[in-house]
Amino acid sequence: MLPAELPDAEAQCAELAEMIRPHLAPDSALIGIHSGGVWIARRLRELLGLQEEIGLIDVSFYRDDFSEKGLHPQVRPTSIPFSVEGRPLILVDDVLFTGRTTRAAINELFDYGRPARVDLAVLADRGERELPIEPQFCAWQIDLDDDEELILESADDGHLHWRVARDA
Repeated sequence: MLPAELPDAEAQCAELAEMIRPHLAPDSALIGIHSGGVWIARRLRELLGLQEEIGLIDVSFYRDDFSEKGLHPQVRPTSIPFSVEGRPLILVDDVLFTGRTTRAAINELFDYGRPARVDLAVLADRGERELPIEPQFCAWQIDLDDDEELILESADDGHLHWRVARDA
């Protein structure tokens, strides 16, 4: 069920950064899942004062429904400008729902090496899983109807905001 007012996504990014801060190791790295997770990872990098670039991951080729849905028209290259081997990673996404996107991202990460650990940070958790995946850091838990989708958008000025779409 849709809340009366959607929270400020920018404030949620700040909240998420404060949740993560005490758990950062000196060699922690952020990897954002395209596209909302990348936007959030960029914000977190700023808010946490991290010097290293973030990693960008597109899970299109790793999805278990690839043969059914085909290639998304906005597929982007994965770019991880650092070694993941033996490093603590924070995988960042906008909305956690079934867990399938997270599973695909973890599968792709392991093609780049074996991290020391992978934590998951999300702005919103819909709480309905098909896989046993839980975020370590989450700013907002929301219940939506089956015909509703939570979408993070980036305005022209880069400001992040939420909207809810309903199936027609």
